[in-house]
Amino acid sequence: MYEFICIGSACKDVFFPTSEGKVIDTPEDLAAQKKIEFELGAKYKIETRYEALGGCAANVACGLSKLGIKTACYSHIGDDYISDWIKKELETSGVDAELIIREKGVVSDMSAIIVDTKDGDRVIFSNQKANSYLDINPEKIEDTKWIFIGDLHGNWENNLDKIFNAAKENNIKLAFNPSQQANIHGNIEKVIECIPKTDIVFLNKDESIEIISKHNASLNESDLNNEEILIKELQKINSKIAVITDGIRGSWVYDGKDFLHLPAFTVKAKETTGAGDSFASGFLGAHIKGKNISECLQWGAKNSASVVQYYGAIEGLLDADSISK
Repeated sequence: MYEFICIGSACKDVFFPTSEGKVIDTPEDLAAQKKIEFELGAKYKIETRYEALGGCAANVACGLSKLGIKTACYSHIGDDYISDWIKKELETSGVDAELIIREKGVVSDMSAIIVDTKDGDRVIFSNQKANSYLDINPEKIEDTKWIFIGDLHGNWENNLDKIFNAAKENNIKLAFNPSQQANIHGNIEKVIECIPKTDIVFLNKDESIEIISKHNASLNESDLNNEEILIKELQKINSKIAVITDGIRGSWVYDGKDFLHLPAFTVKAKETTGAGDSFASGFLGAHIKGKNISECLQWGAKNSASVVQYYGAIEGLLDADSISK
């Protein structure tokens, strides 16, 4: 029996660090308050590049495994040389790859990530072709205590229904981290419908703004920019535990009783791609070990602060002893 099955994307990430982009503050755009621009038609030299395992489900699975939690990753990959590399990277991290399915005639998913070296933030260009073929077999997810759902593509609404039905029938707890692009932009009503069925929902601030502005149209701009209002509105939708992250500003949690905020630890970040996934695995690892929500926030923040000092979402993941120290 697994303690966690992480369902969603598994891919290869390629990082291109550069200081050439111009960062622009756009506070008037609540869902995208900072942007980066490059000259159209220009050519920029990249001094070096980095490669790492990526994909929300794969990242969280590796983080949980690092914490000593028996974890499997359920995802679709291609049948190319990258697929061999993805499986090997998962297994090297201690993740069970038996639920990884190869899709014949399809290339494996890959992301090109532009990293702004001035502050470590990034823009991700992702190809999710292989993962779009994911078709959940409920029998394969029955033997676990928890399921983490992150970054589903393709016929994701149908897959969510299968996951939630299997969870209900087998008394499985659920953690949900919907993708902003594929899920929230694709069918926000479905995302809102699923939140009450989860035990923990993870969102960044932009994602929470989109969901809450859709769910409660009476809120004004000031309300939507207030994390306490956002997270309590999420809890009203009936999530048992709601978590919001917002980069260097930190994280917030609300379980219907306690509202807590933890500022991010001050570290020199190389890039932030793994920040949200490493936070989620740290939080979930603490939760499954019986920690209170304050400790869960701390585990998530410490894991995230370590990972952002490296390129990719895997290097820098902490084990339980390292987090405690």
